Amino acid sequence: KAGDQIVKINNAFTKDMTLTAAVKRMRGPKGSKSELTIHRDGVPDLFTVSLTRAVIKIKSVKAKILPSGYDYIRISTFQESTDNGVEKALEEFEKKNHDHIKGLVLDLRDNPGGLLNQAVKVSDDFLDGGLIVYTQGRLENQQQKFYSHKKKGFDDYPMVVLVNGGSASASEIVAGALQDQRRAVIVGTQTFGK
Repeated sequence: KAGDQIVKINNAFTKDMTLTAAVKRMRGPKGSKSELTIHRDGVPDLFTVSLTRAVIKIKSVKAKILPSGYDYIRISTFQESTDNGVEKALEEFEKKNHDHIKGLVLDLRDNPGGLLNQAVKVSDDFLDGGLIVYTQGRLENQQQKFYSHKKKGFDDYPMVVLVNGGSASASEIVAGALQDQRRAVIVGTQTFGK
């Protein structure tokens, strides 16, 4: 935890430091060491932990078949290969369901966003043509439009997208595109609004 919970990072006091500032101080080259002295509520004494820095790879796509026979995909963030993870999950669903998807739940709750190109590619995986998103600005080079491709043998299975207040940016682009194209029903609470 940040604030008054972290007392020292690498022998530098950090009382009342923001989480972002604390993380910045903890970052460093892969394999290098970092030492944290921590104060935790309910623990009377300070304690020190030594950490070895490493690259953390987050799997952004998790998929499973629900007991009802519907398929479920959770996207936690839009990173470099998110579209590949979604496409692989869809292929597995089709293989297990004899080339037929009964219906799909796409979970974008608490997804803070990520790469625009991945939001466009993931949207394209579920759409059969049409506008995904556009940007508009005062300058000519600020105006961009991204479209879905027409697909041969497109399967228009029922689809629900789950969102909440933590769904932001790229996840809002996907949810908005699927809603605008009448491809999916959006269920949940109001998104972040980025």
